[in-house]
Amino acid sequence: MPDTSKTLKERLAAPEITIMPGVHDGYSARIVELAGFDVAWISGAGISESHLGWADRGVMGLQENVAACRDMVNCTDLILLGDGDTGYGNAMNVYFTVRAFEQSGLAGVMLEDQTWPKRCGHMAGKDVISREEARDKIAAAVDARRDDEFVIKARTDAAGVLGVDEAIERLNLYAEAGADLLFADALLTPEDIEKVARSVPKPLSVNMGFGIRARGTTPLIGPKDLEAMGVAAVIYPRLLTSAALRGMMNAMDAFKEDVIGQNGTPDRADLMISFEELNEITGMAQLDALEARFSGGK
Repeated sequence: MPDTSKTLKERLAAPEITIMPGVHDGYSARIVELAGFDVAWISGAGISESHLGWADRGVMGLQENVAACRDMVNCTDLILLGDGDTGYGNAMNVYFTVRAFEQSGLAGVMLEDQTWPKRCGHMAGKDVISREEARDKIAAAVDARRDDEFVIKARTDAAGVLGVDEAIERLNLYAEAGADLLFADALLTPEDIEKVARSVPKPLSVNMGFGIRARGTTPLIGPKDLEAMGVAAVIYPRLLTSAALRGMMNAMDAFKEDVIGQNGTPDRADLMISFEELNEITGMAQLDALEARFSGGK
């Protein structure tokens, strides 16, 4: 059972780094909860890729995003931070976007300063809106929340477009507008990460992508090393999406070779969980308990 005695905002203010594995559906949220984590990051890219089957290029809309978040809230006790993309419009739209995410039961939401349609921060071809427009959107987000504990995370993609110094200036503006957590995506070196962390007045989050596999943009850095650099939170948005795809591809390869190719009846416990494990992960015991509790009249 996750420890929810501290709010997300309280955790971010603590000296220890907050570690957030990425989740994108009920399976992944339950796996993170069973692994003993208290907090998770809901990856907008993960929702788009797994629910819609399309890359993180602005195909997903607000209602699809919020609905997926609500489903994850309803199946776990994790503290969940959501991905609000660009807020789906101007500052007025952001106001209602934040209301929708807060009503879904999340502990906070991230908003970014890319132009729309946005794209994953580690893809080429992205661009950013003006500092002033982005600041106004963050101000609208802060004003929209009903609970001051609801975290507004402000992301800038300016580092990859206009340089690290511009990213720092933008994050300072977003902090002045009331953002609780700051994030500069696609920083390319440990030195850049530490520079940003030491140059902003609010807690900084960083993105460690796949977590256990490197990619060509931000380097992998251990959480304790990030903490020593002044980083308050780290997300791993691609960890479980990538692992799930690899697992499904391996299972399909084995199915094609052993069942279709050889007419076999293999028992591949190395590739598949059991029926009993599946039921355990997806809350069968909880459902049985609820049924027993409310079926006393039978």
